[in-house]
Amino acid sequence: MGFYIIAGILLLPLIEIAVFIWVGGLIGVVPTILLTVVTALAGTLMLRQQGLSLLTRMQRELDAGRVPGNEVMQGAMIVLASIFLLIPGFVTDAVGLLLFVPPVREALARFIVSRSDVVIVQDGRRPGKPGERVVDLDEGDWSATNEGSADGAKGPDPSRISPWRDGSDKA
Repeated sequence: MGFYIIAGILLLPLIEIAVFIWVGGLIGVVPTILLTVVTALAGTLMLRQQGLSLLTRMQRELDAGRVPGNEVMQGAMIVLASIFLLIPGFVTDAVGLLLFVPPVREALARFIVSRSDVVIVQDGRRPGKPGERVVDLDEGDWSATNEGSADGAKGPDPSRISPWRDGSDKA
């Protein structure tokens, strides 16, 4: 996966330069520059219009007591679309404009979610698993091995009591 990201970062500017040269040869230098500026302005306006609409939908979901997961995904893609439109280049502009089209965003969201392991945790619980709690541990709070006690006995070391116990099970 990292190879594809690095390749994309290296190839995208080269592709954009080639398209700039091609478009500049077709319509001229000044219209090419103006077209780039217009797409950046269009991206800003579309972000404002669709972003405000998205925020109201997210607020409605939150007011109804639902997790606005789809709206968060849509918001991330709208921000990505506006970034693509602000980056000078026709290839990124085309991708950015496509991301502003709601059916394209929906299809891309379904594609990403279908290939992701998404777990929604609300109030420390996963929906659908009653009573299950999620505990967030730092690296120093747990150990992957059972080293035994200091005296060499097998089993957990009683001197290392879990921070979530009251200590009543101490030997």
